[in-house]
Amino acid sequence: MKNSLFIITGASKGIGKGLAEKALDTGAHVWGISRSHSIEHQNYKAITQDLAELSNLQKELPQFFAEAKAYEKIVLINNAGTLGDIAHLGSIKNESIPMLFDLNVSAPVLLMNQFIKDFKDFSGEKVIINISSGAGKNAVDGWSGYCASKAALDMATKVAAKEAEMDGSGFVIKAIAPGVVDTEMQTQIRSTNKKSFSGVDKFKNMKEENQLSGEQEVAEKYFHYFDNLAQYPEVMLDVRNL
Repeated sequence: MKNSLFIITGASKGIGKGLAEKALDTGAHVWGISRSHSIEHQNYKAITQDLAELSNLQKELPQFFAEAKAYEKIVLINNAGTLGDIAHLGSIKNESIPMLFDLNVSAPVLLMNQFIKDFKDFSGEKVIINISSGAGKNAVDGWSGYCASKAALDMATKVAAKEAEMDGSGFVIKAIAPGVVDTEMQTQIRSTNKKSFSGVDKFKNMKEENQLSGEQEVAEKYFHYFDNLAQYPEVMLDVRNL
């Protein structure tokens, strides 16, 4: 993949960092988009951007992908996201709700829109991967914003994939769920209480029983998909099915 480029949001930690490091290991170039950066590598380009600040993102978008056209394969991975406040509706800070949807839905859809606009005539391989979640399919108490935002991103992915097929544009567009991974999000979940989230004990037990996947383990599974996308025609995928 020496002439491949992976553009990864939220690349400074968690799943995003794992994916970025795995991509670099394959010889690919990586553009990491996040508020801070923790990777130093000759093939890593740090793009400092707060994706929840939509006005700034929209100003940058017209030229965002300009240099990417030098590569033969381009993969956009929308990974950045937030769980938001874990609490029942009526106990959530009002100001946190728009920020959650800006980061979890609006930013990735904006990036998808610009990516498709810029690369519709690109002859190389062009892939969009949105990081999905089982929360987008199940109602979890205390996670109203997260569940709703992941459901919205899943549907945007399905629509984009359908349009790509109708248009014959050559884009491969998938939403891939990572399973339960030992990240800061899991730490946040375990630190809540049963009144805010009734299932907290399940996640505490998973940590105690070493049932959480590691970032590198999950990155390996994602790259199995990346290397074999033709074998998986479904738009919605889950690494736990490998």
